[in-house]
Amino acid sequence: QVQLVESGGGLVHPGESLRLSCVAAGSIGTADAMGWYRQAPGKQRELVARITSDGTTNYADSVKGRFTISRHNTKNMVYLQMNSLKPEDTAVYYCYAYSKWGQGTQVTVSS
Repeated sequence: QVQLVESGGGLVHPGESLRLSCVAAGSIGTADAMGWYRQAPGKQRELVARITSDGTTNYADSVKGRFTISRHNTKNMVYLQMNSLKPEDTAVYYCYAYSKWGQGTQVTVSS
């Protein structure tokens, strides 16, 4: 049974950075794709970034140039480096892989 565990969220000021991590515990094999989604209060969950097993990435337009997704296939981990954070990035961020969701980690950007 695969379990995804996120870490790295927190409270930061606008312009600062955070790095989210997600480990797929109990996984079997390399996930075809791993991704980060987010859900702000009152809004639908949306894709932030996605990376395939061969390293192909895609990003939401709102985060292009600021966020970078990466993965470590051997460790079954995926990361999200978030720079130049804005208040509108405030949301619960979820890891997605192996058709599973993590429990989410809160990111709050506020002055």
